[in-house]
Amino acid sequence: MSDLHLQQTRETFEAIAPSLDRWRRRNRTYYRELESLHRFLVAPGLRVLEIGCGLGDLLASLDPAEGVGIDISPAVVAQARQRHPQLAFRAVAAEDLTPAALGNPEPFDVIVLSGVLGYLTDIQGVLQRLQPFCHPETRIVLSFHNWLWQPLLKAAERVGQRMPQPPENWLSMDDVRNLLDVSGFETVKLGRRLLLPKRVPLLAGLANRWLSQLPGLQHLGLINWVVARPAAQPAKPAPTVTVVVPARNEMGNIAAALERTPVMGGGTELIFVEGNSSDDTWGEIQRQVAAYRGPLTVVTCQQSGRGKADAVRLGFAKASGDILMILDADLTVMPEDLPKFYDAIASGRGEFINGSRLVYARSREAMPGLNTLANKFFALTFSWLLGQRLKDTLCGTKVLTRRAYERVAAGRAYFGEFDPFGDFDLLFGAAKLNLKIVEVPVRYQERVYGSSNIAHFREGLILARMCLFAAGKLKFPR
Repeated sequence: MSDLHLQQTRETFEAIAPSLDRWRRRNRTYYRELESLHRFLVAPGLRVLEIGCGLGDLLASLDPAEGVGIDISPAVVAQARQRHPQLAFRAVAAEDLTPAALGNPEPFDVIVLSGVLGYLTDIQGVLQRLQPFCHPETRIVLSFHNWLWQPLLKAAERVGQRMPQPPENWLSMDDVRNLLDVSGFETVKLGRRLLLPKRVPLLAGLANRWLSQLPGLQHLGLINWVVARPAAQPAKPAPTVTVVVPARNEMGNIAAALERTPVMGGGTELIFVEGNSSDDTWGEIQRQVAAYRGPLTVVTCQQSGRGKADAVRLGFAKASGDILMILDADLTVMPEDLPKFYDAIASGRGEFINGSRLVYARSREAMPGLNTLANKFFALTFSWLLGQRLKDTLCGTKVLTRRAYERVAAGRAYFGEFDPFGDFDLLFGAAKLNLKIVEVPVRYQERVYGSSNIAHFREGLILARMCLFAAGKLKFPR
C-alpha cells in the first residue's frame, strides 16, 4: 500500500507539473501568506533544506546562504532548477531521503516541510530520516492545513479552485506534536494563521494579519505551523558559567551575593556591574572582592550608561562563560537556586531559562497582591505574544548560552532599542530565534537591604507599551 500511495502521489504531481505556476497565480494570496510566515520564522543567510519543495519559490524567498530542495516529481524539479538556478534541487522522495542522496552535506540550520505532511506515506519515518541532517541548533519548520478546513478545501478542489490532490493525510496539531515526539524532536512553539485565503480587497489584509491572531479566531486559521528542534542532549564537557549581577544602590547585598553564589559546571565567574548608585555600592564591591578568597572568579565594572539593560549588556560583553546568567543584586531570587537553572540549560532541556516566582507560596511583603495580579496579566500577554507558555515574565533571573546571546544581539535591530530593563530584549529575541524557553520555579524572598529600584506604575505603563510594540513585531508582522 505504501509503494502504491507513493507512486500515485508521484504520478499526480508529474501530471500537474506544467500547470503548477498557474495554480500558484490563482491562489497567490495563500502562497504569499505562506512565504511571509516562513520569512518570519526563518532568518535569512542560513543553510536550509526544504522537503517537498515544489517549484522552489518558498525556498528562494527565505534568502538562504545555501538552499537545497527535494521533491518527488522529476518534472517539478526540472522547473525549479530553471526558476532558481542559485539553489540546488534533487528529485528524491522524502521517504527515500538519505545523506548520500544529497551528496553527504553538512547539517542544515533549518529544515522546512511546508504542505508536504499530507502526502507522506510514513511521516514518522520521514522525520526520523531528518536526524542526520540536523545539528543541535537545527530548527524543523512544519506547516500543514488545519483539519477544520477539510470540507471547504475538498469543495474548492471539486470546483477547480484548488489543484488536484492525491489521497491526503489529515493531521491535527496534536497528531504532529506526537509524531515529532516519537521521532526524536520536541516542539518549540506553534500557531495558526490565514482566515481568508482568497484576495478580497481590504478584508483579506484585516482578516489575515490582525483577526487571525486574536484569541479564539486564531484556532480557525487555515495554516497550522510548528517549530521543533532535535531532542535535548546534555552538553559535554561541563560548560563554564558567568553570573552577571547588576547592582545599583545594593551596598548591603554585595557580601551575600559573593558568598552565596555557588560554583557551577566547569567553573563560575561572577561579574558585578555597578552604575549610578547613591550609596557606596561601588566601594563595597571593591572591599568585598579584595577580601574574597573563594572559588569564584570575580570581575567588577561600572557602566557609563543607565538602566539594567545597559548593565546586563556590559556584563555579558565582559563574560567568559559558556552559559550567561542574570542575578538581581536584591537577592530576592536566591543565589542557591542558580544550579537549577544550570541543570536545565546544560542538560539541553531548554535554550532560554526563565525564573518563575509564581509557583511557590510567597509573602505579601515579597510580592504584594497588586504586583502578583500585574505579573499574571503580563504572563498571559507574553505567552500569547511568544507562542510559548510562560507563568512569570517579570522575574529578573534569566539564563541562556553565550552562543544564543550572540544570536539575539545580532538580531537586535529587528526590535530596536525598545527595552530599558534588558529582560524583554532577551525574551523577545529568544522567541524570534525559536529558542526553547522553559521556566524554573524559584522561591521569592523579601529583600533584606534597601528598597526596590522599580517605580511600579510608571514601569507598568512602559511594559504595556512594550507589549503593544512586540505584538506588531511578533504577532502581526508585515
